[in-house]
Amino acid sequence: MKWQGRRGSSNVEDRRGVGGKTLVGGGIGGIIIVLLMTLLGGNPGDLLSNLTGTDSGSNAPYEETQQEKELSQFVSVVLADTEDVWTAQFKERGLTYEKPTLVLYTNQVQSACGTAGSSTGPFYCPGDRKLYIDLSFYNELKQEFNAPGDFAMAYVIAHEVGHHVQTLLGTSDKIMPLRQKMSEAEFNKYLVRFELQADYFAGVWAHHAKGMDVLEAGDLEEALTAASAVGDDTIQKRARGYVVPESFTHGTSEQRKFWFSKGYQSGKIEDGDTFSSTK
Repeated sequence: MKWQGRRGSSNVEDRRGVGGKTLVGGGIGGIIIVLLMTLLGGNPGDLLSNLTGTDSGSNAPYEETQQEKELSQFVSVVLADTEDVWTAQFKERGLTYEKPTLVLYTNQVQSACGTAGSSTGPFYCPGDRKLYIDLSFYNELKQEFNAPGDFAMAYVIAHEVGHHVQTLLGTSDKIMPLRQKMSEAEFNKYLVRFELQADYFAGVWAHHAKGMDVLEAGDLEEALTAASAVGDDTIQKRARGYVVPESFTHGTSEQRKFWFSKGYQSGKIEDGDTFSSTK
């Protein structure tokens, strides 16, 4: 991806090196619970006050490595590109795009959805409309997920921005209350469709990024490799050697590649109805 020397976003909040509390029982499970509470209208503070935590780290100035410096510049440029694309797409439809903030952190971070550790991976919190990412995920993407390349990381950012688009369009408010009306296995099916739509929106962004002449040879393949690597079936096979489809929350590798590709080919918001599709 052509990103050096290009405009970065002013909506980046750097919290790297800032200490905080790590929740007992935290991690991705904890953040999902608090995230659902937020989306369902609950007060995450009620849950957080009942959890114990340990102070982890100081507030000393953070000294970034050269790689981290380049990565922070890169994600800022990608965020700026998503701002340009979604501002234009919303304007065409008579809507206003409210730009999200991207928070850089190390080890753990406090959001309106609770406290999350780096093991959670990049996430979006609708409670404060911010994206959160520990840049160490870039190395994890390359080494553990075998998905190298800057556009693989760009796909991850665009996917989280896709969740912000869902929040602005009201999709989140329609889907999350269903959790109170059905079993976990049934609701997981909706979560899969929710995540696949975010993949579709990431593809929509990539479609317009191509039109901005910022993509390079191999970029699309990098994004598809990343989408495949984070499929529920692929992750479960790697972790335990078998899959449990009813526990899927993000979709299979093939589904994630399919919807990203469809968004890339279409470039239109309206073609991303993952909820009515069987793919």
